[in-house]
Amino acid sequence: MNITFRNMKEEDIPQIVAIEEASFATPWTAEAFEREINMNEYAHYVVMETEEGILGYCGLWIILDESHITNIAVLPQYRGQRLGEALLQEVINKARDLGANTMTLEVRVSNEVAKKLYRRHGFQNGGIRKRYYTDNYEDGLVMWVNL
Repeated sequence: MNITFRNMKEEDIPQIVAIEEASFATPWTAEAFEREINMNEYAHYVVMETEEGILGYCGLWIILDESHITNIAVLPQYRGQRLGEALLQEVINKARDLGANTMTLEVRVSNEVAKKLYRRHGFQNGGIRKRYYTDNYEDGLVMWVNL
C-alpha cells in the first residue's frame, strides 16, 4: 500500500466526516471542518491517503511554540496496520517543522489502544479533564510530549 500525506482541502471534507462518523460517538460536522480549514489560522489538518482514497486524518493547532492534536482517526477497516502510528509521526514532524516544542492531546481514559500508541511516541500523562466527553461524560486524559 502506497501511503501519502498532504494538507486537507475543502473537497476532502465529505470523506473526513465519514471517517469521523465511523470513529467517534460525537463526530465533528462538515461545518466544523470548514471553519477549521478556512477560518482558524492556528489549524493544520493532514490527510493520509492511498490510491483507494483518504484512510485517515489528523487535526493540529499550533499556537506559538505549542501544538495540540484536536482529532486523529483512521477508517475502522484499516486499523491495526500501524497507519495511525504513521499518521501520528507525520503530524509530530509537521509540528516540529512549524516551530512547536511541545504537543498535547486528550484521550478517553478507557482507550488503551490509543494511549499505548501515544506512549510509544513519548507522550506522558499530564492530568485528567473530568467528564470531558459529552456522550457519556467519560474523563479525558491529557497527554503531552516535548518535541
